[in-house]
Amino acid sequence: MKRGKMATRKQFQTSLKVSPTVKRRLESASKRGVSEEDLREQAVSFIYGNAPVDSKLITKASARTAVENIRLRSNKRA
Repeated sequence: MKRGKMATRKQFQTSLKVSPTVKRRLESASKRGVSEEDLREQAVSFIYGNAPVDSKLITKASARTAVENIRLRSNKRA
């Protein structure tokens, strides 16, 4: 097997230009922290979005209740 340069991936061959507004907003968002509320809503969205489509038991409200009751385990042993 001949070893040489890897082929250039076409997905990286682009002349795409990011608008200054989008670039500014991305930079601003990257500096802003994520709130606990944002993290909770992301968890709710993840749970609800990964539930079976035909599920009658998993609703946004039940996902929110589950997230409110999540307790993270500590690495410390008592």
